[in-house]
Amino acid sequence: MAERPQQLTGLRRIGPEDAEILSAFLEGLPEGDRTFFKEDIDAPAIERWCQDERAARWMLVGDDGSSQAFLAIIPGVAWSAHVGELRLSVGAQHRRRGIGRRLAQLAVTEGVRMGLRKLMVEVVADKEGDLAMFTAIGFEAEALLKDHICDRAGNLRDLVILTHDVDTVGRSMGAGGLDLAVERGG
Repeated sequence: MAERPQQLTGLRRIGPEDAEILSAFLEGLPEGDRTFFKEDIDAPAIERWCQDERAARWMLVGDDGSSQAFLAIIPGVAWSAHVGELRLSVGAQHRRRGIGRRLAQLAVTEGVRMGLRKLMVEVVADKEGDLAMFTAIGFEAEALLKDHICDRAGNLRDLVILTHDVDTVGRSMGAGGLDLAVERGG
């Protein structure tokens, strides 16, 4: 596990004991945020997430024991095994404090550690703040999928796919003497 930035006190890898806390967090998210979880988010699915060693998942837990944020890097398979899909969600009452940005930065570092070459994240095109945050840390818009999202009210929205070349970041860090003891996978 990566050293966590001091500002993210309470960040921990998700384990089997976290299913209940994670479930409560996900249930409390607005419907639009839950759209980006491609897996089921019912109790049995969350229990499987908490035991999945292939993906890297974290949650930020507050002093009261509740989850404030969720971060996941889900490696692709087969011809996309070098790409990790980033999923990040901050609870509504904890937004606008820089938590999302720090978690996204951690994801880039973890992508390097995991031996990934590329991270991708999906963002609703009208979420200008989210787009600005990701582009500020090196993500670039790679695709726009028009009318790709349909919410429960039947409204269609565009989806932007942003990517980050973490392989370049890893090489740059190594060249600059900031070795993370990264072991590249095949």
